[in-house]
Amino acid sequence: MHIFVTGATGVIGRRVVPLLVSRGHKVTALGRSPEKRSALEKQGAAAVDVDLLDPRTLRRALGGHDVVINLATHMPSTATRMLFRWSWRENDRIRREGSAALVNAALAAGVGRFIQESFALVYEDAGDRWIDEHWPLQPAAYNRTVLDAERSAERFAAAGGAGVVLRFSVFYGADSHALHEMVDVMRKGWSPLPGDRDAFVSSISHDDAATAVVAALDAPGGSYNVTDSDPLPRGEWIDLLADALSIPRPKPLPGILTRLGGSTMKLLTRSLRVSNAKLRGATPWTPRWPSVREGWRAIAPQLRKRRGEPNTP
Repeated sequence: MHIFVTGATGVIGRRVVPLLVSRGHKVTALGRSPEKRSALEKQGAAAVDVDLLDPRTLRRALGGHDVVINLATHMPSTATRMLFRWSWRENDRIRREGSAALVNAALAAGVGRFIQESFALVYEDAGDRWIDEHWPLQPAAYNRTVLDAERSAERFAAAGGAGVVLRFSVFYGADSHALHEMVDVMRKGWSPLPGDRDAFVSSISHDDAATAVVAALDAPGGSYNVTDSDPLPRGEWIDLLADALSIPRPKPLPGILTRLGGSTMKLLTRSLRVSNAKLRGATPWTPRWPSVREGWRAIAPQLRKRRGEPNTP
């Protein structure tokens, strides 16, 4: 297939592009700087610089493509910035206006499949119950535009195309800036996650997220959770990370910090035991690491290396 990928140089996109190329697909990838376009070309993609908000150039760029994979985001640069609503403005614009413009251009260009990145943390708190794709959605102010992006994919499907929404759980990987910030907090003796230790955290490695995107090329239209198979309680999730890095298990964050963090921090306290059963049933995909029990151990050596720490337990 001829596939157009946005967000191609992000933590998921830079894994997706070589996977697509290795499977014989012809890939056009969006890169906004000469350095990024050069990196994409080295991966075997045709690199282009296209404005996601310019309908005319988008339509020309999408001509002849079979699939659009929209992984474009603009996340705040630090965890602290994530607490401020203004830090999400550019990401909101990409999700609301960029996704809509891409769908319009894809429909005009005759694209048959549109795959849209989304986020599983918009689900309502479920306690210890399993969450499937029909569970009620309740985004916070900072990620409400996730629903705008999903509606764009739904509009694509309503027009006769195959619209696929991938709701990713919490990403982790050795090249995750957020994970490095979490480890910094843990080395100061505190848990980086707010909320009850018994509340569930659903996560997915960068590598497993990328293979799920590729699997979505053959999935029926609809929404799919992309998460590991065995979500863990928050306390165990953090303790296993500490053990993998041979650092002391941290103390829970004081409750007052959660209250001061507003709706964003409150959302992060939810118990979300998200199921990947629908995606596994619709495609051959299964996560390489069923949970962070395996995942933390696998990425710990790379994580230590990137942090300049001794690579021994």
